[in-house]
Amino acid sequence: MCGLPHTSVTLAYTACAFTERVRKFCSMMHGLGHEVFLYAGPDKTDADVTGHFTCISEADRAAACGGKHFVHASFDNTLPHWQRFNQNAIIGIGAHIQPRDFICIIGGLAHKPILDAFPAHMGVEFSIGYGGNFAKYRVWESYAWMHTCYGSQGGHDPNAIDGRWFDAVIPGSFDPADFPFRAAKDDYCVFLGRLIGRKGIGVAVEACRRLGMRLVIAGQGDAPDYGEYRGVIGPEERGQLLAGARAAFVCASYIEPFGNAAVEAQLCGTPVLASPFGAMTETVEDGKTGFLCHTLAEFMAGVRGASLLSPAYIRDRAVRLYSTDTIALKYQKHFERLMSLWGKGWYDDTAYSDQAQGLDSSHGRSAAEEAPHIDAAADPDRRP
Repeated sequence: MCGLPHTSVTLAYTACAFTERVRKFCSMMHGLGHEVFLYAGPDKTDADVTGHFTCISEADRAAACGGKHFVHASFDNTLPHWQRFNQNAIIGIGAHIQPRDFICIIGGLAHKPILDAFPAHMGVEFSIGYGGNFAKYRVWESYAWMHTCYGSQGGHDPNAIDGRWFDAVIPGSFDPADFPFRAAKDDYCVFLGRLIGRKGIGVAVEACRRLGMRLVIAGQGDAPDYGEYRGVIGPEERGQLLAGARAAFVCASYIEPFGNAAVEAQLCGTPVLASPFGAMTETVEDGKTGFLCHTLAEFMAGVRGASLLSPAYIRDRAVRLYSTDTIALKYQKHFERLMSLWGKGWYDDTAYSDQAQGLDSSHGRSAAEEAPHIDAAADPDRRP
């Protein structure tokens, strides 16, 4: 598992969605009994891993941010700090990797040199919420974003775009214990996220201003002229703020790849007032866990109607769909699916249980194993 050069995989970097995915993913898979080796920043990781290898110094990590907040760091593998990080990761992985190990990345094209260095292994891009994806095996966080990427990468003719059988969609994971539940809500709405127009802060401000509704705002950027601005807040304060809100605005105008805030609000039993774009059409059940709104009038109606929804139902659905336990098993099944490519692949008509047993017992790390002979010319879909 590869982290990013401008963060360490610790709780201090929870504002970076990519780093949080790495931290949670490591702990999820390690918790299922897999060996997980993390190649990341200098601080001792808070993830549960078998081993942690430092790929960049603290001085270089700080310099990679260019004096800005780490969430604004560039994903460009031609930059010196990316080159150093990737090269050190390649050296470290090369010293420890065994046949049939997976190499998992989350930096898109910025991590491409790492996968290029190990063509005999399966490289997997997981939790894709960005545009620069390239790997042969990819896992998106929503169907909306998978189809958006297929379309943008497939040319101008939508009828010429085919799906890929060994791609998958697996949502982001969340520990329900991090999100307190409150059935009784206070009389305020909340907006969490970057304070930019495309994230929808203007929609939240205008709807609440017209209603005279209290609006509490947290995130990076300049405070608007309406609402109570809390700045950038930590996980505990975020949970308390979401749990007490009448509703949460998650109303980006772009095709949202996932949108953590929508799921976090629902884990607190709080309805979501969402735009009808991207992953919110999957994570928000319209009329039950929130409302998908097309106009300002509909957002205002959503504020009024939020109290009619069941906080218990909202919470229970979110736990069922997005808890760490649920998502860990989805990844387990998908890796078993990929492991079948060392055999019959798509044509394997056996249950995955035998593959899972072999993967769980050895994690594909037997030095005696040889790479399979696969006639790629005869059947390119079977080539790992």
